[in-house]
Amino acid sequence: MSYLALGLDRLADFGSSLCVLNPTGGRGVVHTFGRQALPMVWDYAESNPFLKKGAGWPTACEKNEKWINHASSFSEVPPTITQSSASSLPYSDNFFEAVFTDPPYYNNVPYADLSDFFYVWLKRTVGNLYPELFSTPLTPKTNEVAEMAGWDKERYSYKDKTFFENNLKKSFQEIHRVLKPDGIAVIVYAHKSTEGWETMINSLLDSGLIMTGAWPLSTEMAGRLRANESAALASSIYIVARKMKRLPTGFYNAVGEELKQHLNKKLERLWSEGIGGADFFIAAIGSAIEVFGKYEKVINFEGAIVRADRLLEDVGKIATDYAVRKILHNGFSGEISDLTRFYVLYRWDYGEAKVQFDEANRLARSCRIELAREWNRSGFIKKEKEFIRLLGPQDRKSEDIKDSSELIDVLHRVLLCWEKSKRDEMLELLKESGFGKSEAFYRVAQAISEILPNESKEKKLLDGFLAGRERLREEITKESSMPKQKKLL
Repeated sequence: MSYLALGLDRLADFGSSLCVLNPTGGRGVVHTFGRQALPMVWDYAESNPFLKKGAGWPTACEKNEKWINHASSFSEVPPTITQSSASSLPYSDNFFEAVFTDPPYYNNVPYADLSDFFYVWLKRTVGNLYPELFSTPLTPKTNEVAEMAGWDKERYSYKDKTFFENNLKKSFQEIHRVLKPDGIAVIVYAHKSTEGWETMINSLLDSGLIMTGAWPLSTEMAGRLRANESAALASSIYIVARKMKRLPTGFYNAVGEELKQHLNKKLERLWSEGIGGADFFIAAIGSAIEVFGKYEKVINFEGAIVRADRLLEDVGKIATDYAVRKILHNGFSGEISDLTRFYVLYRWDYGEAKVQFDEANRLARSCRIELAREWNRSGFIKKEKEFIRLLGPQDRKSEDIKDSSELIDVLHRVLLCWEKSKRDEMLELLKESGFGKSEAFYRVAQAISEILPNESKEKKLLDGFLAGRERLREEITKESSMPKQKKLL
């Protein structure tokens, strides 16, 4: 009966009025939950539940049978499954050799609200078999740690950062309690915002667990809807922690040096393994926890405890400096301004996607700039509600940036001249700005071109300009060496 009920739930997923026609064929319709939210649709396609193939009842039950066979092939010993709160586990101290957990990624997903779609059907079909699991009309939401204030501010106003952090800390403390000495815990996390990582790190530091390793694993599909809309992560960070004795108090000046040496080695390995963009910076945070988390507490010279916010700030600077050197092929990173450095890193990190302000500001601060001051002054930083987007040359007007001496602005003007075949104007601009003979200028252009995908308009402009750069430099050098004609008095 339980598996038949799951089949009915699957049928509901393919049978709601939020299903649309599948243009590629397959099951005939696209199911309700194409992503972790309920979509808005203007029309719907109704599936036939009695079809032997496609989104019908036979397929729903056949899937269940396959899952049962697959799960049964691992072991002849059935697992023990219990439902309980992660902050109050029904096990004695020192019970487990290992714990594996994948906690909520801060405020990413409204788990309980989405579960109601399936819960109401299960309550009607097998609620009498599991009365303790279906005692409420809808899923319980009061103690759910996922912060839901963004979805329903009136109901979930109390679920702020402190609420999430306190409950996550209790859960990690429970893991510490039930682990045997030297037991291992693996924690999966993939949130991108500074606030989300601050919460995660502070909760871990207060739990007593010692982080001994952190690695990015490719877990996400690059072509999924979320990835196409914005700069989504392709990896999740797997944090390895142990129940073992921690080192005494560390002073931040010494811990900071240790952090820098450890991170540079780890970043080299991450780079060699092809980890890039947003995943590179998130993996750097995971690696930093290895150093920071082995001390009972870290204090500065004034005796104040150093928390995750300071750690994230320093990690951002170390990872940013490393990435810029690598992107520019170990050269000229010190010759470019902070704004140009931010532009290059944003393109490498997020491409042409828009990102949340908090996320973009974290990157900006690592480049020693504040977005709140720059989006009105800088022509290429555009704020769209809570998002930040960087404008490429194709989105700008030459007259709007004609007085700027910023490298990235001059590059955009040069590309606009190249696009409109204004060669003389382009040469004059390169000579007047002094960038015409600057290797750093061309290195930045080349780096951005290598970052962007082939279909990018900005990349096509860059490639066209760079194809003739040697001839341009020769002309500029030749004209510069020629004596200027004097005027007759």
